[in-house]
Amino acid sequence: MEYIVGQRWVSHADAQLGLGVIVEIEPRRVTVNFPAVGEERTYATDGAPLTRLRFQEGDHISTVNGVELVVSSIAEQHGLLLYTGTDHHDEEVTVSELELDAFVQLTTPQQRLLNGHFDRNAAFALRVATLEHLNQQQCSPVQGLIGSRTSLLEHQVYIANEVGQRFAPRVLLADEVGLGKTIEAGMILHQQLLSGRAKRVLVMVPESLLHQWLVEMLRRFNLHFSLFDSERLAEIDADNPFESEQLVLCSTDLFIGQPERQQQLLAAEWDMVVVDEAHHLHWSEQDPGEDYLLVEALSKVSAGLLLLTATPEQIGQASHFARLRLLDASRFHSLEQFVEEEQQYRRWSDMALQLEAGEIPDDLPEGLDPEAPAEQLIEQILDRHGTGRVLFRNTRAAITGFPLRKLQRHPLPTPDEYRFASLDLQSSLHPELPYIDDSWLSFDPRVKWLESILKQLRPAKALVICAHADTAVALEHYLHLRAGIRSAAFYEGLSIIERDRAAAYFADEINGAQTLVCSEIGSEGRNFQFAQHLILFDLPLNPDLLEQRIGRLDRIGQQQDVQIHVPYLEGSAQETLLDWYEHGLDAFSNSCSAGYMIFEQFRDRLLAQLEQRGAEFEDLVSDTAEFTQATRRELREGRDRLLERNSCKPAVAQALIQEIGQRENSEALQPYLEALCDAFGVDQEYHSEGALILRPTEHMLTGHFPYLREEGTTVTFNRDKALSREDMLFLTWEHPMLVEAMDMVLSTELGNAAIGTIKLKGIAPGTMLLESVFTINCVAPRELQVERFLPLSPTRLLIDARGKDLAHLVPHERLNTLVQHVKKPVALAIIKQVQEEVDAKMLEATRQAQARLDDILSSAEKTMRETLGAERERLQALRAVNPAIRQEELDHLDYQIDECAVHIRHASLQLQALRLILTT
Repeated sequence: MEYIVGQRWVSHADAQLGLGVIVEIEPRRVTVNFPAVGEERTYATDGAPLTRLRFQEGDHISTVNGVELVVSSIAEQHGLLLYTGTDHHDEEVTVSELELDAFVQLTTPQQRLLNGHFDRNAAFALRVATLEHLNQQQCSPVQGLIGSRTSLLEHQVYIANEVGQRFAPRVLLADEVGLGKTIEAGMILHQQLLSGRAKRVLVMVPESLLHQWLVEMLRRFNLHFSLFDSERLAEIDADNPFESEQLVLCSTDLFIGQPERQQQLLAAEWDMVVVDEAHHLHWSEQDPGEDYLLVEALSKVSAGLLLLTATPEQIGQASHFARLRLLDASRFHSLEQFVEEEQQYRRWSDMALQLEAGEIPDDLPEGLDPEAPAEQLIEQILDRHGTGRVLFRNTRAAITGFPLRKLQRHPLPTPDEYRFASLDLQSSLHPELPYIDDSWLSFDPRVKWLESILKQLRPAKALVICAHADTAVALEHYLHLRAGIRSAAFYEGLSIIERDRAAAYFADEINGAQTLVCSEIGSEGRNFQFAQHLILFDLPLNPDLLEQRIGRLDRIGQQQDVQIHVPYLEGSAQETLLDWYEHGLDAFSNSCSAGYMIFEQFRDRLLAQLEQRGAEFEDLVSDTAEFTQATRRELREGRDRLLERNSCKPAVAQALIQEIGQRENSEALQPYLEALCDAFGVDQEYHSEGALILRPTEHMLTGHFPYLREEGTTVTFNRDKALSREDMLFLTWEHPMLVEAMDMVLSTELGNAAIGTIKLKGIAPGTMLLESVFTINCVAPRELQVERFLPLSPTRLLIDARGKDLAHLVPHERLNTLVQHVKKPVALAIIKQVQEEVDAKMLEATRQAQARLDDILSSAEKTMRETLGAERERLQALRAVNPAIRQEELDHLDYQIDECAVHIRHASLQLQALRLILTT
């Protein structure tokens, strides 16, 4: 080993010293100065833990003056290396190794291997496995769909896939109550964020749902939203507090009467805005509300917009049009035209039925081939007509898995205190309201009945809903303090945290409350399908509110029939309204999406009967029942039927669910996690079938491992177990723990250089094999989704002494079982002897990998142009007949095609890992 003053060497015993320079040479000692740490060390010339630093052509180097070069050639002068390369001005510069920056980091596999910095073979195998798994995810047709802690329901998976893959989706999610619109929105957001199509998201919900959204997004989708309220806004010291976080959750009410906050919100540049309970936005053609105007302004500055409502028809045709107008003002610009179009929906539905029956309609739209298969024609009709692209609505009639509803009527005598009081209509339905104290509790028969029924049902849980907060508070106090029944109250006077605690107390199976007493706010958004009994202490006058109340229990996931208990005072307005709901609207047995519209039709007649029931009531009930049946039939056969076809395509959904299942049930995830934990020093313990307990240790490779708590974290790989055990993390390839840990592997040098020995029959001892793994490096904005067409594509080569590739003869997994560890002193000695041979084999491996790259890039560009081009042609053809296709979508596809082509052509090879193997 020859040392010359001025040469640059690195210590493979302590890489933290940085790049050293030889400053003094004695017969048996050499002194090295390490400028990066300000230390000088003297070593014995024999056995010094030093390796000469030699950069290669193509390496990036930095000088002490901050000049960065890409090495193009290397020369040697008086024992010192001279590097020639181009700087960022494309000018050629030559520097001596003396000028190199001392803060060098050896990160490329070749640098680390030749300078004696290598890892265990297990780390090398982990790095290769990481590349393979990441490549599979990039190629997966269900990317973005497997990471949510949800049941895989056809209609939810279909909508999430259909909407989540769009550029800046603008849609109205209008599934009926209980079908999971929040989950659909979360799945869409998860996919948009994971793919990079969206980075900044704003979610606006009623104040009562803030904490539920916060918890649901975190628990089900691992999305960490920041909750913004008045207190938080006051604490943030920034010009625009809404720019301080990427994912923001807030109440719509936060901005009412606050023009400065509104301007800040509008200036924050959101990629996606989500508005829940959109039917609450106040709108009229002459006087739109402040909340509606704010969302309208947001819709103009945000690329994506999701509106959620279970009641698109009930709010009225004009109001429904106003919400669609938020999605696309150019498409929905005329209410009159919209009404005219809606009248055509029945025609398209009938046409689809004819095609299904094997008949070719006489009035088939121009441009459709009557010889085409019926399914294809139906798809084209759905694509071209209606609001199906911007409106998704699944109905209970089309989705299985719902329980039966069973009404339990409980007539009670009207007390004298109520009978002789002068009551208006509101007080007739809620007779306790005129009392300023709780004295009504002593004589209202509903109170004693409630105590009795709860004791009869014990230990079964029951949700109690009444219209007003004062009623709810009084009842809960009575049950808790006087009747000895475990109970909790849920009303608008509580903070968000207090409401959530009350709901959690009710949900606790072992030590929780038997009953939760809610005011009307408990009828929206919250899900209590673990309970079977619903007690309606009073009835709302609005059928939509009644449906929302029942929907808290009657939803997917309910395992038993829903028992609806209604106590009422005989001969009162309560009984009249109950009779109308039961026999006229059939609201207790069946969900009715047009309930409010029917109520509006009979409002005057119903109100008159509520004030004084007379002989005309039977006619009212009969007329309501007849009208309700006709309306349900119209919705079923017309618009709803057409929308259902476009809102869930079972064959497509089943294929997606099957693909998700295959990715989940592969046996690769758990072994990969265990290898990750071994590499990073995380302890693993068996918990149960498909579940592990992970714990940090004192000898962890890094101080942080994602999502690992100090007390330990329990994880499961099983979806069913994850749905029943919320205390466990549900690990999929898309969980942040895996995503971040995989990034920790690939963003560092872990496992990118290794050395080992092997015994192979037929190969002489001392033969050197060089295993290299290349990937494709395509630097492109995430939102372009180039990896769909050009994934990492790991390319493995195993170069022998003759320059032949033996990778196909000796698979990587087989090689891992055969390779043996080499002690470091021996490995260092080997490296010093074979540097030139390694360089030669590396050049041959790079040449062969480069030869494959051109075909990969050509194929990727062809696939990209075919896929995106076909989608553009489809949308272009549709736009001629369906104005729901936005020009922005076509423009974005043009941009995406051009930009993807540029980035694909500029893609290059990246050496990811290198392993030197010697036969013994």
